[in-house]
Amino acid sequence: MGRQMSVMAKATPEGSDIFPRRRCIATGETQPLDRLVRFVVGPEGVLYHDLSCKLLGRGIWVSGRRNLVDQAVKKHLFARAAKRPVSVPDDMADLVERGMVDRCLNFLSLAKRAGQLTLGSNNVKAILRTNVAAIVITALDGAENGRKKLLSGDQGRINGSKRSHREIVHLFTIAELSLALGRENVVHAALLAGGLAEQVLNATYRLEAYRHDKAILS
Repeated sequence: MGRQMSVMAKATPEGSDIFPRRRCIATGETQPLDRLVRFVVGPEGVLYHDLSCKLLGRGIWVSGRRNLVDQAVKKHLFARAAKRPVSVPDDMADLVERGMVDRCLNFLSLAKRAGQLTLGSNNVKAILRTNVAAIVITALDGAENGRKKLLSGDQGRINGSKRSHREIVHLFTIAELSLALGRENVVHAALLAGGLAEQVLNATYRLEAYRHDKAILS
Protein backbone atom coordinates (compact mmCIF):
# COMPACT_ATOMS: atom_id res chain seq x y z
CA MET A 1 0.00 0.00 0.00
CA GLY A 2 1.08 3.59 -0.41
CA ARG A 3 1.89 6.72 1.43
CA GLN A 4 -1.36 7.45 3.21
CA MET A 5 -2.02 11.11 3.84
CA SER A 6 -2.25 10.59 7.61
CA VAL A 7 1.55 10.42 7.38
CA MET A 8 3.13 13.82 6.89
CA ALA A 9 4.76 14.37 3.52
CA LYS A 10 6.72 17.21 2.07
CA ALA A 11 5.00 20.05 0.29
CA THR A 12 6.03 21.24 -3.12
CA PRO A 13 8.74 18.84 -4.40
CA GLU A 14 10.81 21.75 -5.65
CA GLY A 15 11.39 22.68 -2.02
CA SER A 16 10.53 25.93 -0.36
CA ASP A 17 13.68 27.83 -1.35
CA ILE A 18 12.01 29.06 -4.53
CA PHE A 19 9.23 30.81 -2.63
CA PRO A 20 9.36 34.37 -1.27
CA ARG A 21 9.25 34.53 2.51
CA ARG A 22 6.83 36.28 4.88
CA ARG A 23 6.53 36.56 8.64
CA CYS A 24 3.87 34.61 10.52
CA ILE A 25 1.96 36.94 12.86
CA ALA A 26 1.43 34.12 15.38
CA THR A 27 4.98 32.80 15.74
CA GLY A 28 7.07 35.68 14.45
CA GLU A 29 8.94 33.24 12.23
CA THR A 30 9.75 34.06 8.61
CA GLN A 31 8.74 31.21 6.32
CA PRO A 32 8.29 30.49 2.59
CA LEU A 33 4.85 31.30 1.21
CA ASP A 34 4.02 27.63 0.60
CA ARG A 35 4.03 27.08 4.38
CA LEU A 36 1.71 29.98 5.17
CA VAL A 37 -1.93 30.95 4.79
CA ARG A 38 -2.61 34.42 3.43
CA PHE A 39 -5.37 36.66 4.79
CA VAL A 40 -6.57 40.04 3.60
CA VAL A 41 -8.83 42.68 5.12
CA GLY A 42 -11.61 43.72 2.75
CA PRO A 43 -12.70 47.34 2.21
CA GLU A 44 -15.51 46.81 4.74
CA GLY A 45 -13.01 45.74 7.40
CA VAL A 46 -13.82 42.02 7.30
CA LEU A 47 -11.00 39.45 7.28
CA TYR A 48 -10.92 36.83 4.50
CA HIS A 49 -8.60 33.91 3.93
CA ASP A 50 -6.92 33.90 0.52
CA LEU A 51 -5.69 30.39 -0.21
CA SER A 52 -5.06 31.14 -3.87
CA CYS A 53 -3.14 34.35 -3.00
CA LYS A 54 -5.09 36.33 -5.59
CA LEU A 55 -7.14 38.79 -3.56
CA LEU A 56 -6.15 42.44 -3.72
CA GLY A 57 -4.80 44.04 -0.60
CA ARG A 58 -1.94 43.74 1.85
CA GLY A 59 -1.39 40.16 2.88
CA ILE A 60 -1.39 39.04 6.50
CA TRP A 61 0.30 35.66 6.94
CA VAL A 62 -0.13 32.79 9.41
CA SER A 63 1.71 29.47 9.38
CA GLY A 64 -0.43 26.74 7.83
CA ARG A 65 -1.52 25.13 11.09
CA ARG A 66 -4.99 25.22 12.57
CA ASN A 67 -3.87 25.98 16.14
CA LEU A 68 -1.96 29.05 14.96
CA VAL A 69 -4.95 30.44 13.05
CA ASP A 70 -7.02 29.93 16.22
CA GLN A 71 -4.32 31.69 18.22
CA ALA A 72 -4.27 34.65 15.83
CA VAL A 73 -8.06 34.99 16.15
CA LYS A 74 -8.21 34.71 19.95
CA LYS A 75 -5.30 37.10 20.53
CA HIS A 76 -6.61 39.67 18.00
CA LEU A 77 -3.38 39.46 16.04
CA PHE A 78 -5.03 40.29 12.72
CA ALA A 79 -6.10 43.74 13.90
CA ARG A 80 -2.63 44.34 15.30
CA ALA A 81 -1.05 43.35 11.98
CA ALA A 82 -3.50 45.44 9.96
CA LYS A 83 -3.14 48.40 12.35
CA ARG A 84 -6.88 48.96 12.19
CA PRO A 85 -10.10 47.42 13.55
CA VAL A 86 -10.79 44.11 11.83
CA SER A 87 -13.93 41.97 11.93
CA VAL A 88 -12.73 38.37 12.23
CA PRO A 89 -15.19 35.44 12.11
CA ASP A 90 -14.92 33.36 15.29
CA ASP A 91 -14.84 30.22 13.13
CA MET A 92 -12.05 31.45 10.85
CA ALA A 93 -10.00 28.28 11.50
CA ASP A 94 -12.96 26.21 10.28
CA LEU A 95 -13.42 28.46 7.25
CA VAL A 96 -9.77 27.99 6.29
CA GLU A 97 -10.06 24.22 6.57
CA ARG A 98 -13.27 24.20 4.51
CA GLY A 99 -11.54 26.32 1.89
CA MET A 100 -8.62 23.90 1.78
CA VAL A 101 -10.99 20.94 1.37
CA ASP A 102 -12.88 22.69 -1.42
CA ARG A 103 -9.62 23.54 -3.16
CA CYS A 104 -8.51 19.89 -3.09
CA LEU A 105 -11.87 18.63 -4.32
CA ASN A 106 -11.93 21.22 -7.09
CA PHE A 107 -8.58 19.95 -8.36
CA LEU A 108 -9.93 16.38 -8.29
CA SER A 109 -13.00 17.49 -10.25
CA LEU A 110 -10.78 19.15 -12.86
CA ALA A 111 -8.70 15.97 -13.07
CA LYS A 112 -11.84 13.91 -13.70
CA ARG A 113 -12.92 16.23 -16.50
CA ALA A 114 -9.42 16.00 -17.97
CA GLY A 115 -9.66 12.19 -18.03
CA GLN A 116 -6.92 11.88 -15.41
CA LEU A 117 -9.12 10.46 -12.62
CA THR A 118 -10.68 6.98 -12.67
CA LEU A 119 -13.51 5.91 -10.34
CA GLY A 120 -14.65 2.54 -9.02
CA SER A 121 -12.86 -0.25 -7.15
CA ASN A 122 -12.38 -2.57 -10.13
CA ASN A 123 -11.12 0.21 -12.40
CA VAL A 124 -8.78 1.49 -9.70
CA LYS A 125 -7.39 -1.95 -8.97
CA ALA A 126 -6.72 -2.52 -12.68
CA ILE A 127 -4.75 0.73 -12.83
CA LEU A 128 -2.74 -0.14 -9.74
CA ARG A 129 -1.60 -3.40 -11.29
CA THR A 130 0.15 -1.61 -14.14
CA ASN A 131 0.77 1.98 -13.04
CA VAL A 132 3.14 2.36 -10.10
CA ALA A 133 2.86 6.14 -10.20
CA ALA A 134 -0.94 6.31 -9.91
CA ILE A 135 -2.27 8.05 -6.79
CA VAL A 136 -5.02 6.34 -4.81
CA ILE A 137 -7.96 8.31 -3.38
CA THR A 138 -9.94 6.48 -0.69
CA ALA A 139 -12.87 7.81 1.34
CA LEU A 140 -12.44 8.35 5.07
CA ASP A 141 -15.73 6.62 5.83
CA GLY A 142 -15.31 3.79 3.32
CA ALA A 143 -15.24 0.24 4.64
CA GLU A 144 -11.80 -0.78 5.91
CA ASN A 145 -12.18 -4.22 4.36
CA GLY A 146 -12.89 -2.68 0.98
CA ARG A 147 -9.81 -0.51 1.21
CA LYS A 148 -7.64 -3.46 2.19
CA LYS A 149 -9.03 -5.53 -0.67
CA LEU A 150 -8.41 -2.71 -3.12
CA LEU A 151 -4.81 -2.30 -2.02
CA SER A 152 -3.98 -5.96 -1.49
CA GLY A 153 -0.77 -6.76 -3.30
CA ASP A 154 0.09 -3.09 -3.78
CA GLN A 155 3.36 -2.07 -2.16
CA GLY A 156 3.59 1.23 -0.37
CA ARG A 157 3.14 2.94 2.96
CA ILE A 158 0.12 3.07 5.21
CA ASN A 159 -0.22 3.93 8.92
CA GLY A 160 3.44 4.87 9.08
CA SER A 161 4.83 1.60 7.67
CA LYS A 162 7.10 2.56 4.78
CA ARG A 163 7.47 0.09 1.92
CA SER A 164 7.49 2.08 -1.33
CA HIS A 165 6.26 5.32 -2.82
CA ARG A 166 2.58 4.91 -3.68
CA GLU A 167 0.64 8.03 -2.67
CA ILE A 168 -2.67 7.36 -0.91
CA VAL A 169 -4.94 10.32 -0.17
CA HIS A 170 -7.30 9.47 2.69
CA LEU A 171 -8.78 12.83 3.66
CA PHE A 172 -12.31 13.15 2.28
CA THR A 173 -15.69 11.57 3.02
CA ILE A 174 -17.83 9.65 0.54
CA ALA A 175 -20.27 12.58 0.46
CA GLU A 176 -17.51 15.09 -0.30
CA LEU A 177 -16.01 12.96 -3.08
CA SER A 178 -19.43 12.15 -4.57
CA LEU A 179 -20.53 15.78 -4.68
CA ALA A 180 -17.24 17.00 -6.16
CA LEU A 181 -17.02 14.25 -8.78
CA GLY A 182 -20.68 14.14 -9.78
CA ARG A 183 -21.14 10.46 -9.04
CA GLU A 184 -23.01 8.66 -6.28
CA ASN A 185 -21.16 6.73 -3.60
CA VAL A 186 -17.57 7.50 -4.64
CA VAL A 187 -15.32 5.48 -2.32
CA HIS A 188 -12.19 4.83 -4.40
CA ALA A 189 -10.47 6.62 -7.26
CA ALA A 190 -7.11 6.58 -9.01
CA LEU A 191 -5.34 9.73 -10.16
CA LEU A 192 -2.80 9.41 -12.94
CA ALA A 193 0.52 11.13 -12.45
CA GLY A 194 1.24 14.27 -14.44
CA GLY A 195 -1.15 17.02 -15.37
CA LEU A 196 -3.12 18.06 -12.30
CA ALA A 197 -1.64 15.44 -9.96
CA GLU A 198 0.99 17.84 -8.65
CA GLN A 199 -1.64 20.42 -7.73
CA VAL A 200 -3.80 17.78 -6.06
CA LEU A 201 -0.91 16.49 -3.97
CA ASN A 202 0.34 19.93 -2.96
CA ALA A 203 -3.17 20.95 -1.89
CA THR A 204 -3.68 17.73 0.09
CA TYR A 205 -0.29 18.06 1.78
CA ARG A 206 -1.26 21.53 2.98
CA LEU A 207 -4.65 20.33 4.22
CA GLU A 208 -3.06 17.43 6.07
CA ALA A 209 -0.50 19.70 7.72
CA TYR A 210 -3.22 22.16 8.72
CA ARG A 211 -5.43 19.50 10.28
CA HIS A 212 -2.59 17.98 12.26
CA ASP A 213 -1.22 21.25 13.58
CA LYS A 214 2.23 20.38 12.30
CA ALA A 215 4.59 22.39 10.15
CA ILE A 216 4.74 21.29 6.53
CA LEU A 217 7.97 19.40 5.99
CA SER A 218 10.34 20.29 3.20
